[in-house]
Amino acid sequence: MSDPIAHPHFRGLVMSAQEAAAKISHGMTIGMSGFTGSGYPKAVPVALAERIEAEHAAGRPMRVKVWTGASTGPELDGALARANGIELRLPYNSDPIARERINKGEMDYLDMHLSLVAPMAWQGFLGDLDVAVIEVTAIRPDGTLVPSSSVGNNKTWLDRAKRIILEVNRWQNPALEGMHDIYYGTALPPHRVPIPIVKADDRIGQPTLICDPEKVVAVVVTDSPDRNAPFTPPDACAHAIAGHLLDFLAHEVKKGRLPENLLPLQSGVGNIANAVLRGLVDGPFHDMTAYTEVIQDGMLDLLDSGRLRMASATAFSLSPEAAARVNKDMHRYRDRMILRPQEISNHPEVVRRLGCIAMNGLIEADIYGNVNSTCIMGSRIQNGIGGSGDFARNAYISIFVTPSTAKGGKISAIVPQASHVDHIMQDVAVIVTEQGLADLRGLSPKKRAELVIGNCSHPEYRDALRDYYNRALKGAYGLHAPSLPAEALSWHQRFIETGSMKM
Repeated sequence: MSDPIAHPHFRGLVMSAQEAAAKISHGMTIGMSGFTGSGYPKAVPVALAERIEAEHAAGRPMRVKVWTGASTGPELDGALARANGIELRLPYNSDPIARERINKGEMDYLDMHLSLVAPMAWQGFLGDLDVAVIEVTAIRPDGTLVPSSSVGNNKTWLDRAKRIILEVNRWQNPALEGMHDIYYGTALPPHRVPIPIVKADDRIGQPTLICDPEKVVAVVVTDSPDRNAPFTPPDACAHAIAGHLLDFLAHEVKKGRLPENLLPLQSGVGNIANAVLRGLVDGPFHDMTAYTEVIQDGMLDLLDSGRLRMASATAFSLSPEAAARVNKDMHRYRDRMILRPQEISNHPEVVRRLGCIAMNGLIEADIYGNVNSTCIMGSRIQNGIGGSGDFARNAYISIFVTPSTAKGGKISAIVPQASHVDHIMQDVAVIVTEQGLADLRGLSPKKRAELVIGNCSHPEYRDALRDYYNRALKGAYGLHAPSLPAEALSWHQRFIETGSMKM
């Protein structure tokens, strides 16, 4: 499309980012586009942050509540947090400035399962949505919107917001048009019906977003790249984790518990996840599919190798090099990728039906398999639960991966008791570290503990874990999942006091 704004009504609303930001007032709730640094608005948030700083300098209050799809970029979360302009943030944050304000108690943060954000917005539990600020690739002649490099919660924000500001980003590749699958068949109980996805590559919606033109108050034209953060090349630890996991998947195929092309893959973001995905390039599996949240570098490698037939997600999460690859050959990738709203990409109903193999990271796991994904030492938020809970409880196999230690060995990722629990042991099937793999399916808590300590803990912490467990077997209040409450969190307290969990 040569003119990205092909509808005359919207063309008449073009203005500067500063003029658009002036339409946002203190106390408003704003629904922003964006998911893992893709497809977020880049001009209006910066202009809004400048206005907030000016208002604060004049002694006037100016803060807003911000809803998104997931993490965004420095022009959104970073700029607004630096200006102390965010009163409440949901549902996921990875910006370091915002994280610092949250942990200092200067910003409220609602950490949510990503699949639940849109339904809760429709149910009214989150309150009114005053403004939606949404990045799009183009506005079609019929007034529908071509989504950007993420879909996230954009459909819900456009439907629920009282007013809409659109950023039309010329940097986004026009060939994105046709990649998206926007489903308008969701409804709240008692009117909801089954989501008609039975294969990862099913298309059930339309390629564009519907927008009420009467609600649009501004259109801002931009030409700004997504935040494409580089991935660190996988180290020996990541390769070891990937090797254990690939051996496990091959074993499951041999046992007849997985088909030869596996089941749809879901993978969290990060270097270990990319190492696993890249490892599959040289593995024995063909004709694979992915039903996941994000398409990252390793998944591109799988697509290019021909091993992965189709990837369904809600956003890209690519390094600069991978983003250049996609943009250069978007027409080819467009036929092998689907971007959906996150309430569909992460929907428990679909995850359970497809039988996804879920692979996610963690902060720590205890000896019984309870997993902490969000809080350092039990109270300091790192990022958020994201979509890991959507997949973990509903996956065919729920796998969590992590190095066995952190902070140069000063922290053990395997602890007597998790300081915070996001995924209970009943939702955790497999734990993998560079030390080995623990298949916890069908095991009682005591059998789990023996396997996790023996297979996954680092040798420098293994004897201490065994000592704790053996003493718990003798002195616990009960012997189902033996615990010594007086010292179960002593490792965390030791780190807080001395900077190391080591005795």
